Amino acid sequence: MSNQNVIELNQENFGQTISSDTPVLVDFWASWCGPCKMMAPIIDELADEFAGKAKVCKLNVDENTEIASRYKVMSIPTVILFQNGSEVSRDVGVKSQDFFSQKINSML
Repeated sequence: MSNQNVIELNQENFGQTISSDTPVLVDFWASWCGPCKMMAPIIDELADEFAGKAKVCKLNVDENTEIASRYKVMSIPTVILFQNGSEVSRDVGVKSQDFFSQKINSML
C-alpha cells in the first residue's frame, strides 16, 4: 500500500480501530475487483484530506472473510462509515471523493 495515511485493517486491529470517537471510513475491497481498483485513488485522497481528523481504512474481504460476513458485505466495493464502533452509513459501488468528503465532514 502506497499511502501511509490509509490504515490496513485485519482481524487483530479492526475492533479497536472502528471504536474511535472520530469518523472511521472502511473500504471493503478485493484485489480482483475492478470497481475496487477505481476506488483506490479516491480512498488515498480521502486519507490525505482527513489525516488527523478521521481514519481512512481498507479491509481486504478475501483475507478477512469473517469481518465481511459479520457486516453482511455482499458486494464490493462497500464503504462503511463508523463512529464509536457503530455503523453510521453504508455505500456500495464507486462514489466520488466529494461524496465521501461531505459525509465525513458532516460527522466532524
